[in-house]
This record gives sequence, C-alpha cells and structure tokens, in this order.
Amino acid sequence: MGIANFMAGSVLAHPAVRQVELAGSRARGTATELSDWDFHVYVDDFAHVASDLPELARPRNPLAAQWDPLGEVASYLLIFSGPTKVDLLFPDVPRRSNPPWRVGPDTLAAINAHFWDWTLWLVSKRRRGMTDRVRGELLGMSRHILEPLGIRSVPPSLEDAAARYIRARDRLETRYGLHLSRRLEQEVLPLVHYRPSGLAS
Repeated sequence: MGIANFMAGSVLAHPAVRQVELAGSRARGTATELSDWDFHVYVDDFAHVASDLPELARPRNPLAAQWDPLGEVASYLLIFSGPTKVDLLFPDVPRRSNPPWRVGPDTLAAINAHFWDWTLWLVSKRRRGMTDRVRGELLGMSRHILEPLGIRSVPPSLEDAAARYIRARDRLETRYGLHLSRRLEQEVLPLVHYRPSGLAS
C-alpha cells in the first residue's frame, strides 16, 4: 500500500480536503493483488484541490494521470509503476460522461492513457472471475476508444482489444509523426496476456 498510502496522505494534508476514505474492493476486503485503490475524497473547494493534484502526485512519478472521461463523479485516475492504480473519487462532484474520443495528434496521448487505464481495471475484474462485466466493458471500450480509431468490430477478449489498439495507435503515430511513451503499455500488457489456469476471458 506504499504508493496508495502516500497519495491518500498527501491529499488529506491539502488544506481544502476534509476527509479521505478507502472505498471499493480494498475497503470490502474482496480485492485481488491487481485491484485499484479507490479513495473517496471530500473537499471544501474542489477547484483548488483539482488544480493541485498533479503536483501532489508528481513525487511518485505516475505513468498516467487523468480525469476519468466516463465517471459519474469527478475521478482522478493515477497509475504508478508496478503497476498500481489509484483512483481519487469526489462523490460530491457529479459530472457527465464525455462523448467518444475525437482522434487527432492533440488527443492521442490522452487516448493512450485512457485505454491502458481501462485495460488494467478490466484485468483486475477478469482476475476476480467477472467475465460478463469484462465483455460489457469491452463494448463500451469499443464505442468510446476503438471505433474512433477505426476499429469497427467489438473485440472478443482483452488480448484482442490490446492487439487491435496497438496496431491502430502505431498507424496513427506514423501519420501524425508522433511517438508516445511505451512505459504504461509495458506495465499493463504482460498482465493482459497472463491468466492463471482456468481463468476465461
């Protein structure tokens, strides 16, 4: 819990934060080793806290840091080397989901972070045997990320989703003259391909 504890403590020390509570499967005692660390954050001044979150996370060098495009409440999603996923959720700050991604040279890095964050979360769900949930989420991933990249059919598995995504992203990098960091992919992709015996897609 080192990085998760660091982030929770750093956020709690912010002058505009009233309370930080562990939530989700970690709080319920049903987590796997890959489950994310969810924290509910209660604040007096959301804008103040939100503007300071990147600096609070910076000492631990997150591989990805983004506001959840699809959450029902404001959620700051972080992935650290390990990988360790830490989600800071603000239950008192509702929001609407974003539409599917618009693909361009200015959005490709954010799309990449969103894809691998979503994939890591789905790996943890698959590890808990939640195969129906994974299939449903692949439909959402297809609509919001893969279709805008030109991938028309819903992938049948996480492995297939990752393979199709990588091919499409690589083509777009060539088109735009970009090269995104592979650090996040290198952390998550081996987990996509590793499944304990008897675990279905």
